[in-house]
Amino acid sequence: MKKVVTFGEIMLRLSTPGFTRFVQTQNYDATYGGGEANVAVSLSNYGLDSYFVTKLPQHEIGQAAINHLRRFGVKDNYIVRGGERVGIYFLETGASQRASKVIYDRANSAVTQIKKDEIDWKKVFEKTDWFHWTGITPALGKDAQESLIAACEAAKQAGVTISCDLNFRAKMWTQQEARSVMKPLMKYVDVCIANEEDAEKSLGLTAEHTSIETGVLNESGYFNVALKLKEIYKFKSVAITLRESFSASRNGWSALLLDEKDCKQPYRSSRYEMEIVDRVGGGDSFASGLIFGLLTKSNTKDALEFALAASCLKHSIPGDFNLVSADEVEKLIKSGGSGRVER
Repeated sequence: MKKVVTFGEIMLRLSTPGFTRFVQTQNYDATYGGGEANVAVSLSNYGLDSYFVTKLPQHEIGQAAINHLRRFGVKDNYIVRGGERVGIYFLETGASQRASKVIYDRANSAVTQIKKDEIDWKKVFEKTDWFHWTGITPALGKDAQESLIAACEAAKQAGVTISCDLNFRAKMWTQQEARSVMKPLMKYVDVCIANEEDAEKSLGLTAEHTSIETGVLNESGYFNVALKLKEIYKFKSVAITLRESFSASRNGWSALLLDEKDCKQPYRSSRYEMEIVDRVGGGDSFASGLIFGLLTKSNTKDALEFALAASCLKHSIPGDFNLVSADEVEKLIKSGGSGRVER
């Protein structure tokens, strides 16, 4: 069984029920989620040996977060206990032309104070096949950045494949701050994952003639971004998700992948038109699907199609986690997404 490790923050998610607004709700639905934790859950659901590394307080809320991961088979062997609080994010789910909103309450959470020597990274990466992190983790501050560098160096020494989802968050740091930290980190990365704006905000590469506000995508522009990323940073693979945002409720969804076997032309995936239940975690479900695909599939096409279908299904599931099996993803790929009742 392939062993995968992810490192980041898991937060308490408090979301307004249904499509109610922050100013009108009188209660919140509570669950847990966070970029790398979401990936760990998906990979466990697909049958891989999945480990999540973080720091959480000793109190009951910290334990509840660990218990939530355990529900889905994620291993907690390397989770450090300490600190005083679990990060929180509030979610108001949008509909039609009203966008979703996220409010963070994560300052001084336990993982922002994690020290690089609190984790034996050499032990973590024993017999490990893959290490995944996102641009959210270094945005947590200096301690998280130093711990991430230590993790990447240990993973490299162990011969582990490293993937990064750029995941720029404007509410956590500026473009200038992101670029100053993220660019040096790219030397550790084998597989780079980005969306329609991450490459620009985190690394300064822009797709021409594309507007994320209007949902107009210029395919050749993203092909060129993928080629530039691969050329500049020597990535083995570059994946870019292509989201056409017609409204908060309806999106077009596709992706492209440029791998080490084909440096001239990226592979463009199928396309799904989605009616969205919950968009949060959509990128993480793509990343986890791609990791699984690259670990288990024989070619680029199958790996990318698995990632895209997995992410498409996530958009139909409330919560951060993509609670689907590999078999369900394969069924979607074969059926094309009719949505017929299974009897």
